[in-house]
Amino acid sequence: MLKDFKPVLAILLRFIIIYLVLLFAYQFYLNSYQNLGLDPFSRLIATQVGHIQDSFNYPTQFYDDIKGEQVWFYVKTGYATRMVEGCNAISVMILFVAFVFAFYKGSKTVLFVLAGFLVLYIMNLFRIVGLNIVMTDYKPYGKISHDFIFPAVIYGTVVVLWLIWIKCFALKNENS
Repeated sequence: MLKDFKPVLAILLRFIIIYLVLLFAYQFYLNSYQNLGLDPFSRLIATQVGHIQDSFNYPTQFYDDIKGEQVWFYVKTGYATRMVEGCNAISVMILFVAFVFAFYKGSKTVLFVLAGFLVLYIMNLFRIVGLNIVMTDYKPYGKISHDFIFPAVIYGTVVVLWLIWIKCFALKNENS
């Protein structure tokens, strides 16, 4: 009986191991910047969001809150949002990577993960830009945008990428 579940258990075990290893590595990274302000990757994203917003005619300045480990976006005439570690989408990318590598298919797995990173990275930048624009010009829609709409965008992107991976790559040989 256990023999029937062996492939599923192998996939599940790979997913759990990869997820935990990446999660602990990321936590180690975050711990190395504790009490120093926002981590460098999150700061890079905040800076890039600022450049995009500037190009969309939403002049952006930053207030660096070292103690709070966050950066505030000052957009146009006021503080729109703040960038914290959770906004960098690394936890979403870790989940994405663990799932894709759980269905490992050789070198195309690495290429798909790299392409997926790029898609998620860009989507996350525009997610934050969108939230800043909503908070600047359409503040009454800010809470629903932050809590529901923009998380659905980033998690929806992950689900679409997973479906592409499964349909076009992971199960391709089995369906042919």
